[in-house]
Amino acid sequence: MLEAVRYGPQALLLRFAETVGEPAFQQGRAIVAELERRPPAGLVECVPGFTTILLRFDSSQTGNLPWLGRYITDQLAHVSGEQLPTGPVKTIPVIYDGEDLAALAQEKGLSITDVIQLHSAPVYKVYLLGFSPGFPYLGELHPRLHTPRRPTPRSRVAAGSVAIGGEHTGIYSVDSPGGWRVIGRTKVPMFQTERLSATSRPDEVFLLRAGDRVRFEPLGIDRP
Repeated sequence: MLEAVRYGPQALLLRFAETVGEPAFQQGRAIVAELERRPPAGLVECVPGFTTILLRFDSSQTGNLPWLGRYITDQLAHVSGEQLPTGPVKTIPVIYDGEDLAALAQEKGLSITDVIQLHSAPVYKVYLLGFSPGFPYLGELHPRLHTPRRPTPRSRVAAGSVAIGGEHTGIYSVDSPGGWRVIGRTKVPMFQTERLSATSRPDEVFLLRAGDRVRFEPLGIDRP
């Protein structure tokens, strides 16, 4: 499955899979890598999702979007997710003392230690960045920790908060409203404009990129 449909005046939405999972994850990575190697005319940015990629073009290509859609699908027809190695593993230390940790443990019939062990055991995949600059959607979270978002979001969740939302876990990159269940925090910044220089790429302000791997390292309580 590969199709490109117009998505507003200056964008195409590329659909490459129907369901979320490892095959779609690898296929999406391979497509983005190919677009970075051989970008079509006027491509400004690629915004990957679980089963789609948003392609935004500069205004000079507005009239060419139907042709670009056909060209891109033809160009990408040969791309296979098996072509790419796994992304680098980045270890992120976490202090597990979040506001929702105890309630989540009780809700799941687990001890707090169980929650910490289940959450820190996997090596997660960075499926995509979204919601706020540099916020990573990480999978796969252990099924026993799948948890609906809070019925009422908090008006402010601190940057660095490690949280669970549905079947994913993530790290808040900036102070923002949010409804995910906060179970811990890290001092490692996900988003820093200080990383940007005159010669760097715009996405270098983010610690993580889609395709990276993440391992959480539990630390002791270290209250400020």
